[in-house]
Amino acid sequence: MNLREKLSFLLTNRVPRRWLTLLMGRLSPLEVPVLSPAAIGLWKLFSDLDLSEAKKSQFVSLQDCFIRELKPGARPVAPDPATLVSPCDGIVGACGTIDRGTVLQAKGFPYTLTELLNDASLAQIYEGGQYVTLRITPTMYHRFHAPHDLEVQHVTYVSGDTWNVYPIALRKVEKLFCRNERAILRCRLSATGTPIALVPVAAILVASIRLHCADVLLHLKYPGPNEIPCSAPYEKGQEMGWFQHGSTIIALVPKGVSLSEGVAEGKRIRVGEPLFREST
Repeated sequence: MNLREKLSFLLTNRVPRRWLTLLMGRLSPLEVPVLSPAAIGLWKLFSDLDLSEAKKSQFVSLQDCFIRELKPGARPVAPDPATLVSPCDGIVGACGTIDRGTVLQAKGFPYTLTELLNDASLAQIYEGGQYVTLRITPTMYHRFHAPHDLEVQHVTYVSGDTWNVYPIALRKVEKLFCRNERAILRCRLSATGTPIALVPVAAILVASIRLHCADVLLHLKYPGPNEIPCSAPYEKGQEMGWFQHGSTIIALVPKGVSLSEGVAEGKRIRVGEPLFREST
């Protein structure tokens, strides 16, 4: 554990997380002609922020930069019909087989799908299947896309905490993903009917999830309803929504769908690259 990780944990988890997140929600959309470019410049100076793929070169606010779109063709999508692609740019935090309803957020820190999904019957669908946790760092592209041709059939919104989702927090805070604000997207692949679930998990300074299939911004002040029926078709690679900053997406597939070759803890992956593979 390095000094930067320790400081990050202390600064973002030993503070009033909810109020700091709400404050950031007010400040980041502000369009200040001088301040916004200066803030983005400092962000680039002290991080690995790369805006060369962004669709536009000027941003009116920090939020405008966070939720930037990319140039057409910046994320080619693997065309193989048996391949489910990554829904986001991210780092694989954990992955593997769902065993007795349990998965890992970090080594030695298990949690159950029932706790994550708030639904034991839904969790049972994925028993023996595979999961991948994709962590989106603050400098990454923050929009997420359909891993295959599919229909979103239902969204469950769960209000919660806003713990930092950095690796150090995942090694210290038990069942963190089950505590944080999140949305559960129940989907079915168009061609085969295979059920998959995508779980965008919010975090400190984020706590705002925009879904194209739900005509509402999901955030800490959203009172519900928590169950949002929908019928929203997407083509493989089509944008589904975005985080207001950066966080995590957990992808779940049932038995019979395997991890793509090379998907492993610590791997960096981008939208459109192979993540899972259906049996043929």
